[in-house]
Amino acid sequence: MTITEDLQKLLDILPQDLKQKLEDHSNRDNLVEVILDLGRRPEARFPDQAEYLSETPVTQLQIDDCIQRVGTFGGDNRAGIEQTLHRISAIRNRNGKVIGLTCRVGRAVFGTIGMIRDLVETGRSILMLGRPGVGKTTALREIARVLADELNKRVVIIDTSNEIAGDGDVAHPAIGRSRRMQVAKPELQHQVMIEAVENHMPEVIVIDEIGTELEALAARTIAERGVQLVGTAHGNQIENLIKNPTLSDLVGGIQAVTLGDDEARRRGSQKTVLERKAPPTFEIAVEMLERKRWVVHESVADVVDTLLRGRQPNPQTRTVNEQGKVSITRQLSVVNGRGHGLGDESDSLPAMKQANGWRASGQMVALPPITADLGGSGQSEFDRLLDESFRYENGVDFRNRRSSGPNGEDLPLHIYPYGVSRHQLEQVIGVLTLPVVLTKDLDSADAILALRSHVKNHAKLRQIAKARHIPIHMIKSSTIPQISRGLRRLLNIDEPEIGDEKELQLFLHNGSDDEMDALEEARLAVEQIVIPKGQPVELLPRSPQVRKMQHELVEHYRLKSNSFGEEPNRRLRIYPA
Repeated sequence: MTITEDLQKLLDILPQDLKQKLEDHSNRDNLVEVILDLGRRPEARFPDQAEYLSETPVTQLQIDDCIQRVGTFGGDNRAGIEQTLHRISAIRNRNGKVIGLTCRVGRAVFGTIGMIRDLVETGRSILMLGRPGVGKTTALREIARVLADELNKRVVIIDTSNEIAGDGDVAHPAIGRSRRMQVAKPELQHQVMIEAVENHMPEVIVIDEIGTELEALAARTIAERGVQLVGTAHGNQIENLIKNPTLSDLVGGIQAVTLGDDEARRRGSQKTVLERKAPPTFEIAVEMLERKRWVVHESVADVVDTLLRGRQPNPQTRTVNEQGKVSITRQLSVVNGRGHGLGDESDSLPAMKQANGWRASGQMVALPPITADLGGSGQSEFDRLLDESFRYENGVDFRNRRSSGPNGEDLPLHIYPYGVSRHQLEQVIGVLTLPVVLTKDLDSADAILALRSHVKNHAKLRQIAKARHIPIHMIKSSTIPQISRGLRRLLNIDEPEIGDEKELQLFLHNGSDDEMDALEEARLAVEQIVIPKGQPVELLPRSPQVRKMQHELVEHYRLKSNSFGEEPNRRLRIYPA
């Protein structure tokens, strides 16, 4: 890792006594910023501490002297030193006079994006999140250089405060062959973003600090034109953006949807729920927790959908050691509630792309659900729904539950079915080759798979499960799609693609000719008319048993179907999503 900082140029603008003290300081290479406030002692800040540089308060004459040595302050009260990455920010009084300065050290750090280089090379849009000072702009600068110099792409940087490519008309060498467009006023940033696409034909747009609704809209416009976006936004986590009405469009936007009675019952939810409004502007999100520890969400759309359904995603956590070796772990989903179990996924970056299938450690984490305070008097209906979405309602709340079952919960997983068809369970396990063993002995079970209606009316089962620390996982009905999804959640296996051939085998397993004909009719109707053309379809009349199988097949495609007509002409109607 190589660091270029031009620290001496920043020290040269400071008063002579402060400059001399910092030049002789033992920790000068780690200096973060120097604070000069009128009437207060000057302060030097380092990553883990701050110290005063003098016992004499800063005077207005010293502040004015520093201002004369730097560039002009723009509309965002920031200035720079030509050909450097340092940033000087001003604090003004009510009359507009500068009475305080924050002199921040800008460093060009080469080699910082080793943790996410594989993501940068995919060509997908990446959003960087993190608290101030964690290194978002430094990473952005390095990404721009790699894309331009090593991947030979046409990169344009929208540099509102001259923080990415430095002050002055000539861009800093740290951005490589990337081109830089400066912004006259911060409020015009969104216009310059669009101008860059229309006038300069970029393949990549790099933008720092997306903070307004107009900028979020401009980012969506750019992404829809097929240009790769790399940017940063205010917020530590994706949850912050979901709850931020100004920036929520970056992750697809959130809208309240009112469900019909049947659909609400099918989902087991309230009638008004929150759903993602559109595809996200950024396909990948990186939460920069620390300089050498980042959390990667490889699919923002899936993460937002998962959070709005009250479940916790399982992102990657990437760290890098002193030797530059990248380690990747994956945060494991829990059986009930939201947990933070981490399992090793790989030791080095090239081996990262493994299946998201079985848990790496073989351990199941069972933690109580996170609850939210929904009763705030000043809370809007939309906010209440948003809080409700971040709760997990399908589990039983077992306080003080151990983090592993009596058998250590190693695979194969021993499941005790309650109210669920054993025949259908065996069928799903056999066709999908899942590492699951059904048991009639509750003492040897790692988890209970039960019908929701049965658990609600069986207090004794809940008491026994609580006493023996066995998590209960509930499904709404004993159907093949519900059983398949329930087992996949228990085993932390990704949901299959719609129309997955192995999943479709479940419905054709040991079926008669009539049943197979009916299921094939439903499958072709869904795949050739309902999904591609968005039109409802009516099927041929069938017996009640066969119609039940058709309903289950339609549910597998996440679609809705109804039976109508009188026997023997009763038939299915399938509706588009």
